[in-house]
Amino acid sequence: MHSRVVITGLGVVAPNGTGLEAFRDALQQGVSGVRHDPRMEALQFACQIAGEPQVPESLQQQYFDALELRGFNSGAILYGVIAGMEAWTHAGLPVSATPDWDTGVIFGTGSSGVDKLREAIYKVDEGQIRRLGSTVVAQTMASGISAWLGGRLGAGNQVTTNSSACTTGAESVLMAYDRVKAGKATRILAGSTTDGGPYIWGGFDAMKVCTYKSNHDPAAGSRPMSASAGGFVPGSGAGAMVVESLESALSRNAVIYAEIAGGHINSGGQRDEGSMTAPNSIAVQRCIREAIREAGIAPEDVDAINGHLTATGKDATEIINWSEALGRSGINFPYVNALKCMIGHCLSASGSIELVAAVLQLHENFLFPNINCEDLHPEILQVIDSSRIPQQLRYTTLNVIAKASFGFGDVNACVILKKYVP
Repeated sequence: MHSRVVITGLGVVAPNGTGLEAFRDALQQGVSGVRHDPRMEALQFACQIAGEPQVPESLQQQYFDALELRGFNSGAILYGVIAGMEAWTHAGLPVSATPDWDTGVIFGTGSSGVDKLREAIYKVDEGQIRRLGSTVVAQTMASGISAWLGGRLGAGNQVTTNSSACTTGAESVLMAYDRVKAGKATRILAGSTTDGGPYIWGGFDAMKVCTYKSNHDPAAGSRPMSASAGGFVPGSGAGAMVVESLESALSRNAVIYAEIAGGHINSGGQRDEGSMTAPNSIAVQRCIREAIREAGIAPEDVDAINGHLTATGKDATEIINWSEALGRSGINFPYVNALKCMIGHCLSASGSIELVAAVLQLHENFLFPNINCEDLHPEILQVIDSSRIPQQLRYTTLNVIAKASFGFGDVNACVILKKYVP
């Protein structure tokens, strides 16, 4: 007997809004969180803009005590704990005083505590081992974020961290979905997070995949689906959601924000045109088709797509892959939007932040505007009608949203979200 699986809580720390209310407002108003970064300018990065969340000290003190904040230097854990605990509170769930065997945490990251690790390396090199402090390991181990959240909640079910590049957030939600659907957990806090800053973004700048064209105009820098896109804008943050069995949600009269109808995870094996940095289109199309099949829907049921769409030369390829996988084009193509236009590419956190946006759209029947694509790429317009890429806030009935993420290593994930119907 498999359980239906729903989403009952959301949390987010994004470049254009920390907290669900601020994030929703920024989405609907098309507010960019991309800003000039003086550190990147001082270090002579080609790209000198980034999407980094604003987390005031007063907010940090709501989630961490003074002892925890002493010597604290891990953006990934900071963002992840705030987003995760907001999702838990938003779901109306209590914190257990004893191990809660029915609750788990699957929270991914690409890196954790890079600034703390750098700080520790210098102390070790200077022979100051005793000055490292007692939290270096907890702040820098890959599973630090799930460990922190598991301790906050008293989670007694599976507590783990996944890591699959830009696919991490979507993957964590599908891992949670599988576990709850199989009856191995009642609820799981799922999501992903990432550090930011020069020590994370430097490698991408060196690869020349980040834009350098808008250092003078940060808000216009992230341009998915645009003919003038020059590469992605790096970002950071975290997104989280409570993935719960329908039976549990109904038993406690929880608000249900969406149902996870199904999904699929695969890899192109870095074969054919697939590589460490490029997707295998056959694998992408297969991932989308298999997600549709598992969800038990038809391709024409998809009302909107929340794409990966990074503002690189692969945007047109992604749209073509969606068109091939769904068998839809022109005016018949679903609506499509790309959150990276407002927040940049938040790496391992991108999928979870974008899933929060997708769930908000589905629950409240709106499509956020695609900013910075007034000059739509001609190869995209050969496949779909421009009306399918809304550039103004649009209210419309939405029943199904498909969200996909594609990552380094030629890995793919697609989540199918449905409006909950009893």
